[in-house]
Amino acid sequence: MFSCPIQVRMSDLDPFDHVNNGAQCNLFDYGRSQYFEHLFNKEINWMTFGYVLVHVELDFKSPVRIHDKIVCETEAYELGKTSFKMRQYLKNAVTNEVLTVCHSVIVCIDREKNVPKNIPDADKFMLGFSF
Repeated sequence: MFSCPIQVRMSDLDPFDHVNNGAQCNLFDYGRSQYFEHLFNKEINWMTFGYVLVHVELDFKSPVRIHDKIVCETEAYELGKTSFKMRQYLKNAVTNEVLTVCHSVIVCIDREKNVPKNIPDADKFMLGFSF
């Protein structure tokens, strides 16, 4: 599973001194972007990247706070013809406690036609799927 450190910012906090639920979506976006750049071994141009997020759901297990040392772990776990599912965790890097769980669906897209397309075999391999 890919892991990257997450920096919690003051602007992420809600009035209860927790990282706001909406801000946590941004933290998962960052983890997902780092995962793709690691996977494809290059800086991604997000305006032309061939994958888009089409579904996301979060389960909040425990509050994330400003001084927590946080990591985002990311993996692809289920492959379809034009899409795959991802699982991500925000974890306390010190205690390894899972704070928030994210499940998402990513679709391979033809950017010119704006329609789904089959995931290329090379990408399936990089995502860790054998076929």
